[in-house]
Amino acid sequence: MIWNETIECMSREQLRDLQSQRLRKMADYVYHNTPFYRKKFQEMGLEPGDIRDIDDIVKLPFTNKLDLRDNYPFGLTAVPMSQIVRIHASSGTTGKPVVVLYTRKDLAMWTEAISRAFTAYGATKNDIFQVSYGYGLFTGGLGAHDGATNIGASVIPMSSGNTQKQITLMHDFGTSVLCCTPSYAMFLAETLKDCEWPRDEFKLRIGAFGAEPWTEEMRHKLETSLGIKAYDIYGLSEISGPGVGYECECQNGTHLNEDYFYPEILNPETGEPMPEGQLGELTFTHLTKEGMPLLRYRTHDLTALHYEKCACGRTLVRMDRILGRCDDMLIIRGVNVFPSQIESVILSLPEYEPHFLLTVDRKDNTDTSELQVEVKEEYYTDEMSTMVGLQKKLEAELRSVIGLGFKVRLVEPRAIERSTGKAKRVIDKRKL
Repeated sequence: MIWNETIECMSREQLRDLQSQRLRKMADYVYHNTPFYRKKFQEMGLEPGDIRDIDDIVKLPFTNKLDLRDNYPFGLTAVPMSQIVRIHASSGTTGKPVVVLYTRKDLAMWTEAISRAFTAYGATKNDIFQVSYGYGLFTGGLGAHDGATNIGASVIPMSSGNTQKQITLMHDFGTSVLCCTPSYAMFLAETLKDCEWPRDEFKLRIGAFGAEPWTEEMRHKLETSLGIKAYDIYGLSEISGPGVGYECECQNGTHLNEDYFYPEILNPETGEPMPEGQLGELTFTHLTKEGMPLLRYRTHDLTALHYEKCACGRTLVRMDRILGRCDDMLIIRGVNVFPSQIESVILSLPEYEPHFLLTVDRKDNTDTSELQVEVKEEYYTDEMSTMVGLQKKLEAELRSVIGLGFKVRLVEPRAIERSTGKAKRVIDKRKL
């Protein structure tokens, strides 16, 4: 199903014309309404009139998270505060949070983007959504809530946590669509196994999972465990929140709402554009936002873009799964490692649960790494030889796929602390 066929299936030529028109307006808008960007333009010798079409986007300045923190809280606002109707902020663990501001028009645009996503998943006004993203300053809860309401569905504003109650209401209210992080969905799946009701008494059929990178192996695990179709929803607070991108029924990449958020793929080191299909850093420019528009915001997410028409009929660009973030990449003994790679290896083997914790340290000027991994209940035993065999098997697979030797420590099921939000997968003591 398609929510907005006019936009989602627009020809690439028409879409380019629309993007060019909106970029010209945006360049003029930020120059006259955001002192931060006016100063940037002047330092570069750039005038709004220099932006004639979408190809001129490369002339515009970059924006990064430090710029947002340096202008905390409202220094990047482009309208009077009397026009701001919503304030969200990131859940960063260090320093000042990243603040994002919305006008009424911005909220309507965001709601439209998420409505496209939920419709692509097959959700309708007949569904009951259980929104188990956190409500509050985090964009996930209210963003998903507004999108589900907009398509006419019923919404349970559950928020995260209180897992037993989540299961009870999922059963009693007939939840058909679950919105949460994939790691929390995995926790819910574990809890469901032990609950008093059989699986066929639940009506769950769709999962909208995002807010953290996850793998195809995790998708398969969730679909098998919950009996659902699991879809990725992509977003980031600085750009809009969930709904910046979404999968369709083909699940062959994430469609980006590029009529609102123009994507580029850049070389993370040089900032130069990368060819189509090449891995690089994802960057977004707002084309319509009023409250706090950003130019060429560097997300640090690593992915690639593909522009050929999708089998679903949509022409919106498709993004590969996020490999990780530039700043999440670990360099251990000279090898680049992403947590998603580790998850993929673990889930490719039948003996292990998709829960792990990697601790990296440095002793005597040498990097050390210990990987705790849960063993499935049916494979966990007190027989030392069996457990050593499982340990060696996983160590060998990790070395083969990633090219690095990890010290694996196998633990019993549910030994690793669960999260109701974004999972904590890595402790890097070298940075502490």
